[in-house]
Amino acid sequence: MSLQTPADFTEAVEAAATLLRAGELVVVPTETVYGLAANAFDPAAVSKIYTFKGRPSHNPIIVHVATADMIRECAGEWSEEAQRLARAFWPGPLTLVVPKSERVPMVVTAGGATVGLRWPSHAFMQALIRRCGFPLAAPSANPANQLSPTSADHVLHNLPGPVGLVVDGGPSNVGIESTVVDLCRNPAVILRPGMIHREALASVIPVLSPAAVEGTQRGCEAPLKSPGLLSKHYSPRAPLRLLRWRDGADLREQIDSEVRAGRRVQILCHSRIPAGFAPDQVSVIPHDAEAFARALYAELHQCDQTGVELIVVECPPDGPEWHGVQDRLTRASASSES
Repeated sequence: MSLQTPADFTEAVEAAATLLRAGELVVVPTETVYGLAANAFDPAAVSKIYTFKGRPSHNPIIVHVATADMIRECAGEWSEEAQRLARAFWPGPLTLVVPKSERVPMVVTAGGATVGLRWPSHAFMQALIRRCGFPLAAPSANPANQLSPTSADHVLHNLPGPVGLVVDGGPSNVGIESTVVDLCRNPAVILRPGMIHREALASVIPVLSPAAVEGTQRGCEAPLKSPGLLSKHYSPRAPLRLLRWRDGADLREQIDSEVRAGRRVQILCHSRIPAGFAPDQVSVIPHDAEAFARALYAELHQCDQTGVELIVVECPPDGPEWHGVQDRLTRASASSES
């Protein structure tokens, strides 16, 4: 169902809410990526998400809220730091990890004692959550470890099976998953970088940059505090290599063996456009962190759909606004699954 007119919007809200109340799964647009939603208070419905995605049982699911009452229902404790961050960045692409309430089923938190809460800014998500009257558990609408979808077309190309409804809200405005902050530590710690970066968060509360977080080691089966902590994640089908190059000759030398083997190579760049490659082999993404994030997953999905055999991405800059993009590319380029 599309959201092209106000009537479409209302019809989609009603249809999605009806399915969610019945314990079904619905694909919904958010400002970050498209999500696979279920009633967060219904353990059987949330279990369907894990089965459908092939999601590891120790990987928790973010809960999306849209009222202050829902926050109180989900959070066992809501600190002054949480309130300050929520006041500054909600609605928006920020997830706050807090102690969970008894109302939140253990399947949502992968057996852990904390829950990640987010108040999305997408108008459809806000309307749907309020219409349902309960929060939504909603990880990205893709098979586990694969690329998150940022359009309804991405969803339809990659869903592992049928769902009750796919709502088409157009391209995601942010384009990568939310920043996740663990407020159960003092000072708080960024578990997953996103487009709300550390410097912005630190203007509100003391917060540490991502560090060695429990449960990120390969093979660890302990409950995680946040999604996005596995070493390999957000991955296209083809291998992805992060490289720096001076010019086209330098890049060709770095990937000479792949070129001579006849592998189909796609280059994603933002500042150094390499000469000597076919025009359709080179995609130029704007040299701006927000624009790059919006375009990244769409470019990688296109690589999947065209059967590219190697993706070469120009390393992003080191500024704080790029940390979320760097994180996704690093995990996408990991050589083996966690």
